[in-house]
Amino acid sequence: MRADATFEDLFAFGSAADTTGWDFSWLDGRATEERPPWGYARLLAGRLAEATASLDLQTGGGEVLAEAPRFPPIAVATEAWPPNVARATRLLHPRGVTVVADTDEPPLPFASDTFDLVSSRHPATIWWGEIARVLQPGGTYLAQHIGAASAFELIEFFLGPQPEARKLRDVGAETAEAQAAGLEIIDVQTARLRIELHDVAAVVYLLRKVIWWVPDFSVERYRDRLRELHERITRTGPFVAHSTRQLIEARKPAR
Repeated sequence: MRADATFEDLFAFGSAADTTGWDFSWLDGRATEERPPWGYARLLAGRLAEATASLDLQTGGGEVLAEAPRFPPIAVATEAWPPNVARATRLLHPRGVTVVADTDEPPLPFASDTFDLVSSRHPATIWWGEIARVLQPGGTYLAQHIGAASAFELIEFFLGPQPEARKLRDVGAETAEAQAAGLEIIDVQTARLRIELHDVAAVVYLLRKVIWWVPDFSVERYRDRLRELHERITRTGPFVAHSTRQLIEARKPAR
């Protein structure tokens, strides 16, 4: 895309982009986001190398899980969206990981006390009771969650003030829910990270891909608002928002 691209050029480019999978490399050069300091993919790879049976929930296209060099003898991943199920299967099946199409609603289709490691990166829903049920006694849940008020500068640009929604995904509430399900909290870390969106194509791509940010989003419905955002970026530079990330490690008590 040339430097002097018009709104119509960028609008069409973002509208046509493939949004399957959970790989955001399409945004290279169009948007940036700071990374949390703990290095989730590296942490997960270390735990997978030590596990005997693992379950990755809401794996997307399997891109993050596939970064691990080794998997345990039993390795399973779940995903709900059919295009991602297909993508994850192509990526993970040759590595010995079974991909299960699941609705992301309880119950999980697994027996109790099955896995010594359950993981998830950016789950849309978190069913703590089911996580606790499928973990073996002494097993670990390791996850990176999306925290409170993530990307709300962008969300509220389209939807207006969302004071109640800003309170969701509070780390204190999440850890309390985990404990109520019988899990012990081992570690919690949070990070607030800067996002820069350099053009409206990046915005269109993100709102088509991360569909819960603006649930009624369509490119035609929000075309005028997207044009306003394009004009703002042209005048003042990248649109800046912030994300919150939470690293949570919990353990099911040993019997």
